[in-house]
Amino acid sequence: MIKYTNGWTRRRVLGAGAAGAAALAMGTSLSTPARSQSLGGKLVYWGGLIFSEDANNLLTDTINKWGADNGVETEVVMINQNETTQKVSAAVSSNTMPDALDMGLDLLLLLSRQDQFVTVDDLYKKIGDAQGGWYEGVDKATDTSAIAGGRTGIPFGVSGNLLLRRKDLLEPLGFTEAPKTWDELVEQAVAVNAPPVFGLGLALSNVGDANVQVLVLQSMGGRIADDAGETVTIKSEETRAYLTWLKNAWDKGIFPPGNTTWDGAGDNQAYLSGQAAFIANTGSVGIAARNDDPDLFNGSAFSPLPGGPNGIISPIGPNVRAIHKSSQNPEAAKALLEHLSNPEFMDAYFKVAIYGPVLQDQAKLSAFDGSNSILVGLLGLAQTGTPPAFPDVYNAAYADLSSNFIIPKMAQRVVVDGWDFDAAMDEAQAAGQTIYDKY
Repeated sequence: MIKYTNGWTRRRVLGAGAAGAAALAMGTSLSTPARSQSLGGKLVYWGGLIFSEDANNLLTDTINKWGADNGVETEVVMINQNETTQKVSAAVSSNTMPDALDMGLDLLLLLSRQDQFVTVDDLYKKIGDAQGGWYEGVDKATDTSAIAGGRTGIPFGVSGNLLLRRKDLLEPLGFTEAPKTWDELVEQAVAVNAPPVFGLGLALSNVGDANVQVLVLQSMGGRIADDAGETVTIKSEETRAYLTWLKNAWDKGIFPPGNTTWDGAGDNQAYLSGQAAFIANTGSVGIAARNDDPDLFNGSAFSPLPGGPNGIISPIGPNVRAIHKSSQNPEAAKALLEHLSNPEFMDAYFKVAIYGPVLQDQAKLSAFDGSNSILVGLLGLAQTGTPPAFPDVYNAAYADLSSNFIIPKMAQRVVVDGWDFDAAMDEAQAAGQTIYDKY
C-alpha cells in the first residue's frame, strides 16, 4: 500500500523508463531470499517524499515486495520532507508514530535527545563492515552515542552544496578542472566574466544560500565560536583574511547585480538564466537544467566546494532511517533497514534520487560511473564533506546564528556599506555573542 501526503501528484518527473527498469529489477535481483520462518506482523514506514516519482515508487515497491517475501504486512506513507518535522511532532504527541521512517539529521538529533529511537549499533556496524565502511563525514555527523547511548540512525544518502560551473565557457579558456581553492575560483570567475554573464553567482543576502560564506570563512581558519561552543570568536585575523578575499572578489565586478538582496531562488535563477558562470547550490538546479534546458545541463559540471588554507569545509546533510521505540515489530524494522541498504537497491535508487553515497563501496556502483554529472558531484561531496558546522560545534546557538545570517550581514557591511573590516567584525562579534548567550 502507498499513501501520499500534502497533495503531491503522481506526475512523472524523471520519466517512466527508469521506473520501469527499476521495478523489473525489484522483481528479480533485489528480492530477499526466503526465510525459514516468516517475520510476520505489520510494519508502517514513513518514506521521505522527494521530487522524483521514480524514486518514491521504487522505495515503496521495494518495501512492499520485501514485506510480501517475509510475511510482513507493510504500509508505506510518503511524507513531503518539508513537512516531516510537523508530521512527526503530531505523531509523537498522539502516540501514532510509524515503526520506521526517513528523516534528516536535525530531526534525528532532536528526537534522539528525547529518547525516541531504538539504538541500532550492531546493524550500523554490520552494514558498514559489509560495504567498505562509512564515509568519515557521514560517520561523525550521525553519531548519536553521546545523546542517546548509541547510534539511532542508519544513513542512506547525503545532500549538500555543490559547485556548479559553466564548463562550456571555462574549458575554451583552458580551465578544464574545477577550482580547488577559493582563490582559484575567483581567478576562473574573472576569466569568464563578460556581462551579462557574471563570473561568481554567490548570494550575499539574508538567505540560507548566503551562509556558504560561513564555509569560506571556516576554510580560511575562521571560527564562529570556541571549541566549547559558547564564546563567539568571529573577530580574528582569519576572518580578516576572509573579508580580504571577499572584498578583492567584489571589486573585480564578478558578482551579478542584486546578489546582496536575492531571495532564496536568486542564485538558482541566475544560473538557469545564463547570468552566472558559478554558483554553489544543491543538485536541484542541475535537475531543473536537465529537464528544461538540456544545452545548459550538458554545458555544466558539478564538483565539491573549493577549499582554503584550513582545507575544504563542505557540510553534508545525511538522510537516515530510524526505528521508533513504540514499534511493535522492531526486529522486522531492523531487517527492512538492512535490506534497504543492499547495493542493488541503492544503485537503482541513487540513479533516480539526487543523493550522494554514504558507504565507501557505493562509489563503485554504476550510478556513480560518471554518466550523471550531478551524481559525480555528490560522490565528491560524500568523499570530502565535513560534519555540519565543522570545525565549530553544531548546537542550537550555531543554528540560531546561521538563521540570523550574521556572516552574510557582515559581508554586506563590507561590500555594500563600505565599512572597514574591524567595524564589520565588531558588529558581527557582538550580535553573535548575544545569540550564544541565550543558550
